[in-house]
Amino acid sequence: MRILVLFAHPAIERSEVNRPLAEATARIEGVSLVDLYAEYPDLRIDIDREQERLQSHDVIVFMHPLYWYSTPAILKEWQDLVLEYGFAYGEGGTALAGKIFFNAITAGGAEAAYCAQGYNQFTLRQLLYPIEQTARLCGMTYLAPFALYSSRTAYEEGRIEAHIADWQRVLSALRHERLDIETARGLEKLNGDLDAILKDSDR
Repeated sequence: MRILVLFAHPAIERSEVNRPLAEATARIEGVSLVDLYAEYPDLRIDIDREQERLQSHDVIVFMHPLYWYSTPAILKEWQDLVLEYGFAYGEGGTALAGKIFFNAITAGGAEAAYCAQGYNQFTLRQLLYPIEQTARLCGMTYLAPFALYSSRTAYEEGRIEAHIADWQRVLSALRHERLDIETARGLEKLNGDLDAILKDSDR
């Protein structure tokens, strides 16, 4: 399968996790990485070009830090403009039907903060419900997010290298259709237990 990763980080020079994750992604065969802030610094998104990209890939990923329980601004603008009626949904809007979609996301808070009893009161998966519903409306299969919690301390704690390695395994499994899609749909995060979703050759 062909994978499109739409990367959005408005301060990439300060990124300790998303930047190396994006750089590793760009080196993987069969994966197209698009840095949206680099490509559209004025936020003037080329709708036709983005729709062509979507049509030529089987898997769509939003890669971004969690900003105010959602995406950075350019990804919202991208959704508003690119996912048009008649293209992505509505009458005749079947261009994305059957494709796979998920978020590759970093969150500054600890995982324990994302639950009913935690500081943020909702799980990460719950906070992403608007994006999940967007994917569903467009006929796409939404998978659990690939997530890194406590991202602000990941560098000091030496967790980035392992996170990138897990990410590469997930992309490889998707690329070669060796990821258990049905199991991946129901998880809280894709990288919670990779052995549960990766078929034998990717374990």
